[in-house]
Amino acid sequence: MTRQEIFERLNEVFRDVFDDEDISVDETTTASDIEGWDSFAHVNLILSVERRFNMKFTMVEVTDMKNVGAMADILSVRAAADK
Repeated sequence: MTRQEIFERLNEVFRDVFDDEDISVDETTTASDIEGWDSFAHVNLILSVERRFNMKFTMVEVTDMKNVGAMADILSVRAAADK
């Protein structure tokens, strides 16, 4: 899976979780960039990403995610390992 494909899927998840078709995330997007991204939404987001990509994040991975780029990094590594 390419990085572009990962971001296409992530955008779908973000739009669904935040109910906003105009959301477009990139490498540097953080919670402060998206209205309504609080701790409750974060839990929903993580669960939705896990479902969409058919994988589970570890607690360390979730804690280390400082932006959407970090999330994409983890997904990229996981996708490469699944090949």
